[in-house]
Amino acid sequence: MARVDSVLDLIGNTPVVDISVLSPNPDARIFIKLEGGNPGGSVKDRIAKAMIEKAERDGELWPGRRILEPSSGNTGIGLALIARLRGHPITIVMPDNTTNERRQLLEMYGADVVLTPGNEGSNGAVRKAQQLADEHPEWAFLYQYGNEANPQAHYDATGPELLRDVPEITHFVTGLGTSGTLLGVGTYLRDHKPDVKIYAVEPPAGEKVEGLRSLDDGFIPPVFVKWGGADLLDGKRIVRPQESVEWTRRLASDCGIFAGVSTGSAVAGAIKVAERLPAGEHATIAVISPDGGWKYISTGIYTGDIEAAAAIAETVNTW
Repeated sequence: MARVDSVLDLIGNTPVVDISVLSPNPDARIFIKLEGGNPGGSVKDRIAKAMIEKAERDGELWPGRRILEPSSGNTGIGLALIARLRGHPITIVMPDNTTNERRQLLEMYGADVVLTPGNEGSNGAVRKAQQLADEHPEWAFLYQYGNEANPQAHYDATGPELLRDVPEITHFVTGLGTSGTLLGVGTYLRDHKPDVKIYAVEPPAGEKVEGLRSLDDGFIPPVFVKWGGADLLDGKRIVRPQESVEWTRRLASDCGIFAGVSTGSAVAGAIKVAERLPAGEHATIAVISPDGGWKYISTGIYTGDIEAAAAIAETVNTW
């Protein structure tokens, strides 16, 4: 490992692991890109850095100007880490059903945390942040759902890394939150390997898998529209809470990978893609693991009765 000048230089270039032992189809290999190794512990470090750097370049952010952002945790943690190093105060608006580990990390990095009702999900945090932005025009509202630096960060780095490490990729599967990873990686892959199939993982409309978003439930992130998400997608795979927990546990027990439940959702989606391949078709499926499991230990999701754990996954925000 090379010596670096700043912890921020460690963002990106995350490893890829072969998890084909989980594949239900001998003709389908599955690889997972582990984003939990980023300094803030998640894939969101990438977009946090990109959004702050863009705002600084554009003259919208300078030392001492407060950053405002709605987040279920990971983007907020990445932003708070970088803001602390760059001299920006920061306010994070988040649902009150996020884990204690996430809140403590935000507070450790000096963020002011504003909580919104958990039953309103991430949409409630977005509404509150928009209200605060209107009340405080002196703050910098980066807004990951509409900020094109979000998907651009994945187009510029995550996508190229994935294609470099899995050049034989035929299918890309990822969860749909802000949609930045899907859009950036998916667009890069489509531009450089047009035959790659791209799938989003969603909960059923009207059901909750915390952290995942169903486009059928109303809120469509502005970047999804700007980047042509509907045209990019080849399809969706529906994943329920118990499936997410089951595959999170299988990752740990069969592959030794301790990941967050959103990773289990993505793997469940990849399993469904593998199961539905036409007979005799060979595939190489890649998924993104948004973060590791250490920020969710307090939830009790990883041990005990699977149905009880699935119920927790429906109420605790794990994206």
